[in-house]
Amino acid sequence: MRITHLGHACLLVEVADQRILIDPGGFAGDFLGQRHLDAVLITHQHADHLDTDRLPELIRANGEVPIWCDPQSVPVLATLGLEGTAHDGSEVKVGDVTITPFGEMHALIHDDIPRITNVGVRITADGEPVFFHPGDALDAEPGHVDVLAFPLNAPWQASREMTGFLRRLQAPHAVPMHDALLSQTGRNLYLKQAGDLGCKDTEIHDLSDGDPWRVEL
Repeated sequence: MRITHLGHACLLVEVADQRILIDPGGFAGDFLGQRHLDAVLITHQHADHLDTDRLPELIRANGEVPIWCDPQSVPVLATLGLEGTAHDGSEVKVGDVTITPFGEMHALIHDDIPRITNVGVRITADGEPVFFHPGDALDAEPGHVDVLAFPLNAPWQASREMTGFLRRLQAPHAVPMHDALLSQTGRNLYLKQAGDLGCKDTEIHDLSDGDPWRVEL
C-alpha cells in the first residue's frame, strides 16, 4: 500500500494494483493530474471534500471512473453530469480491493447548521494493511485499522476529540489530514498534541510534502 496526501482531506491510496482517490475537494492541491484511477470515493458533499469545479474534468480524464459516495452527494454529482453510487452499507469491490462504508452523519458543527450524511471508508485487500478514512465524523466503529487518516483541525472538532479518536482506534500508524485551515505554527501544535496526547502506540506519519508513503507493517 502507498498513500499520498494531496492536500486537506484528499488522499490517494494505491493498493492491490488499484488507485483509489478519496475526497478530491476544493481545499486540496492539484489532483487533476491523477490518471489511471480505479475509483473515486467521496465521504460527503462539503466543498472541501467535493470540488464541483474540478471534479468533472478529473472524471472525464479518467474514463468515467466510478464514484461511490454518501447518499446526499448523489444529487450534487448529478448537477455536474456525474453519476455517483450511494453507499447502502454493503461492501464494494474494486479489483481485489474491498471498500466498506462506516458511519452515517457528519459531526455536529453547530445546532443552527443542519447535519448532512457522511460515510467513512475502510479499504482492505488480502496481504495489505487496513486503511480507514472517516470523512468529517469521529463516531464510526471500523474495527481493526492499520493506517488511520485523522482530521487535525475542523470547525466541528476539538483537539481533545482528535486525540480521543486516536486513542480509541489505536491504529499502529496514522496520517494527519484536514489541515487547510491551519497556519504552519498551528499545524505543528496539533501534530505535537496528536503525538503526545493520542495513542502512545500510534506512529504519526506527516505526508504534507506530497511524497508517496509506502506502508511497512
